Amino acid sequence: MKLAVVGGGSTYTPELVDGFARLRTQLPIEELWLVDPDATRRELVGGISERMFRAAGHPGRIVTTGDLVAGVSDADAVLVQLRIGGQDARRGDETWPHECGCIGQETTGPGGFAKALRTVPVVLRVAEAVRRHAKPEAWIVDFTNPVGIVTRALLNAGHRAVGLCNVAIGFQRAFAGMLGVEPGRVQLGHVGLNHLTWERHAWVRDASGLQSDALPALLRERRDELAQHVELPASLLDLLGMLPSYYLRYYYAHDVVLAEQRDAPTRAEIVQQVERELLEVYADPAVDAKPAQLERRGGAFYSEAAVDLISSLVADRGDVQVVNLRNDGILPFLPDDHVIEVPATVDAGGVRALPVEPLTPDVAGLISHVAGYERLALDAAVHGGRDRVLRAMLAHPLVQQYDRAEKLTDLLIAQNRAHLEWA
Repeated sequence: MKLAVVGGGSTYTPELVDGFARLRTQLPIEELWLVDPDATRRELVGGISERMFRAAGHPGRIVTTGDLVAGVSDADAVLVQLRIGGQDARRGDETWPHECGCIGQETTGPGGFAKALRTVPVVLRVAEAVRRHAKPEAWIVDFTNPVGIVTRALLNAGHRAVGLCNVAIGFQRAFAGMLGVEPGRVQLGHVGLNHLTWERHAWVRDASGLQSDALPALLRERRDELAQHVELPASLLDLLGMLPSYYLRYYYAHDVVLAEQRDAPTRAEIVQQVERELLEVYADPAVDAKPAQLERRGGAFYSEAAVDLISSLVADRGDVQVVNLRNDGILPFLPDDHVIEVPATVDAGGVRALPVEPLTPDVAGLISHVAGYERLALDAAVHGGRDRVLRAMLAHPLVQQYDRAEKLTDLLIAQNRAHLEWA
């Protein structure tokens, strides 16, 4: 099979390549095309990727290109991992919202909105190239944040797409480690929107195939450890009776996070330093394995999640994975075409969400509120215009005040004008 990675010059790509090399029997890649406009990164990332394949005995061919059409032509699957504006734009997302007393984050709040505005039009152009030049049944796997908004843009435009995030697989691995079982035996009761999710169950399959929910015992016996893992108060976990993802900190502990952000370097600055180190390592022709510094880059278990998802889509495995897909009645309080993040059966026919138990009013209410913002955000990303941006900004539960929304809107446009075609 031919797999294309759009944004393949990312310093994170060797993490993907490591997974492809280790799991080559699961995902038999004959050609891996790394598509990126940055020639220097293409050379460095492509070089270490080629050496990693050879060191692992992988027979596949790695090709680097700046030509999107060549990269996606006849591809069986296309993985999209873009960061429009790079880490400089991310640093803006993480700082300018502070001027209005809002958290700065690249996927959540005003900063995440800015990323959506920069990203959606570009991803839709990439998807049109996939539609025209990849194989007719090719899948687009979106790992580009904000995943929920971007995936909905792709689906609304009629593309064969599914969104992927590494939050769920991170919880699966954490629970498996605490329980002393293989990760494949743990199935999550994961529910919400991308970067707005809760773990309601941790079903563990025994040797006979029977399942039992281990999460209640974990919340009792490993309460403080789990609270530390998501950096939220243990008493909140007691109240909820489930485990929120780390990203719920931006809602449940907004002011605490804001104070932390104002006193610390941005994540973008940290990543930029890590990337400089990684590119130096990648330039060393003796390096043929994933470097240790890559662990500081973020995105743990991304390669395993990507391999699992693509394998199931092309090999018709019919297993259960957590993905971003159309709601289609699973959360009855959301429109059918909204994109949710839940466990789904994955096979060659596509992805089909498993049923979800009714949610408590507080959780359903927050999901509904953020979903309303997301719909307005996508409208602004596709059609442009200050009024659309302002309406979406005002709708975000972390903003909610008109004067604040107006100032944030003007800051967003000023900071991102170079990446907004309509501005």
